[in-house]
Amino acid sequence: TVATKFNKLRGFVEIERRPEPYRDPSERATDWGEIYTPVKAHDVERKRQSARCMDCGTPFCQTHSGCPIHNLMPEWNELVFKENWKGALDRLLTTNNFPEFTGRVCPAPCEGACVAGLVAAPVTIKNIEYSIVDRGFKEGWIKPRIPKERTGLSVAVVGSGPAGLAAADEMNQMGHKVTVFERDSRPGGLLMYGIPNMKLDKRVVQRRIALLQEEGIDFICNVAVGTDVTADQLKAKYDAVLLAVGATKPRDLPIEGRQLNNVHYAMTFLGQMQRALFNQNPELMDNCISFRTPFKGNKDWKVVSDGTYIDVKDKNVVVIGGGDTGTDCTATSLRHGCKSLVNLELMDKPPDSRDDVANAWPAYPRIFRTDYGQEEVKDRDGKDPRKYAVMTKRFMDDGAGNVKAIEIVNLKVARDDNGKPTIAEVPGSEQIIPCDVVVLAMGFLGPEQQLLQDFAVETTPQSNIKALHGSNGDGFSTSQKGIFAAGDCRRGQSLVVWAINEGQRAADAVNKYLLSCRAEDAARAVRDGVQSGRTAIGAGRRGLHSSAHEPSSDPK
Repeated sequence: TVATKFNKLRGFVEIERRPEPYRDPSERATDWGEIYTPVKAHDVERKRQSARCMDCGTPFCQTHSGCPIHNLMPEWNELVFKENWKGALDRLLTTNNFPEFTGRVCPAPCEGACVAGLVAAPVTIKNIEYSIVDRGFKEGWIKPRIPKERTGLSVAVVGSGPAGLAAADEMNQMGHKVTVFERDSRPGGLLMYGIPNMKLDKRVVQRRIALLQEEGIDFICNVAVGTDVTADQLKAKYDAVLLAVGATKPRDLPIEGRQLNNVHYAMTFLGQMQRALFNQNPELMDNCISFRTPFKGNKDWKVVSDGTYIDVKDKNVVVIGGGDTGTDCTATSLRHGCKSLVNLELMDKPPDSRDDVANAWPAYPRIFRTDYGQEEVKDRDGKDPRKYAVMTKRFMDDGAGNVKAIEIVNLKVARDDNGKPTIAEVPGSEQIIPCDVVVLAMGFLGPEQQLLQDFAVETTPQSNIKALHGSNGDGFSTSQKGIFAAGDCRRGQSLVVWAINEGQRAADAVNKYLLSCRAEDAARAVRDGVQSGRTAIGAGRRGLHSSAHEPSSDPK
């Protein structure tokens, strides 16, 4: 057995960390298939890597500074080491609703907090997680879990991103009837439209959506709450409403020339590119079983677009913003045949190793990394596309209302003893960079406000929904009774794994609220002299503003 081949007591010392490599950049940049190496040929290496997980006493990987959903890494690493992949999957699914998502797109704060990282390299936790769940689907171990009993209570979830899906999954398993509203044509939110296909194949998302549907969750797409369905209609029909609409208001760059054509927000750019990919490959999206078949792109994307396609073929592209979204825009532009690409970052280049004072373990290491998009551009063009410590001064007009170049200036970045940065322009360092398309990937400022106004919920100074992140009776509840909030719309822009955490905890809060309302209805029925066997307890309260005896109005 594997246990006799590897010395697990000294695994992290004797076995070298070997993360699973991405596919060759020159190959993967020509298609829309996932960048990851297929798992099936590497089970042996994953078992070997699991031997590096030691009995560390206090596993920081699953604490607050590590995994937000407290995945049981030591347990499922041990089970993989013992070749018990089914047991490892069971332990993984105990804490993580969607490991097929986090195993692909999570930056792995668990690895930054790994105790082995104090004296050696951390365990390849993310690769092992990815392998466990993909093997689970391959072996047919992941099947619909249909609740045996229903409470008769109903919840509307507005938004089908990771927070909304996690909450819907949890509440459905609790026995509540869950309906998810999505304004776009497909469920998934950020997972479907904000993360490009090569990073998260959309058939992986669709496979999970189909599973949730089989388990009893209803998805209503192409419906914008606040427009097609009003807030009052939802409150009248459902016993509770959970807002999980994300932080979709982009940070702008209000400088000279901002009004010029071909200056786009990152999510507009990525969303339109993904829709074009759907239009070209409808048969693949309709058959999740074939998700190993690569997505293909033809030469004329405009033919299959809706007229709003952002053409970057043979164009000079500048991406402003150096985070994950900027990387995704970089890789997407490359696949669409951009002529050149420059990626601008306001802050200075991160250090090659962790600062043991300002960035001490077990915090996530803020170090220099080359992600998949930069690697692909470097492979094609022979240089890293990133420019650090620069600020955009103005967008320049070609005389016809289109952007033709940007002016940037170098910055001097200094930090105080607490690591807080201050920036100043370097005189005489101005440069002109030719560009035909600019993509703004500078983060988000919170949720869109109109929906929040429709539900009359209070907001924070940061424009997020005001709702506590607690386990008390008021956890995740807004200023309006029966209206809850979770995910980026409550905490601000964050990671997919944090959105899952929010969805899980919000589901618990909604469940407590619903059960307390049921108890109130029972008490009211007794006070009114209604026989307990004839009360509407089992049928739910039928709306936030109605008693058990009042009819509800259905949204259209």
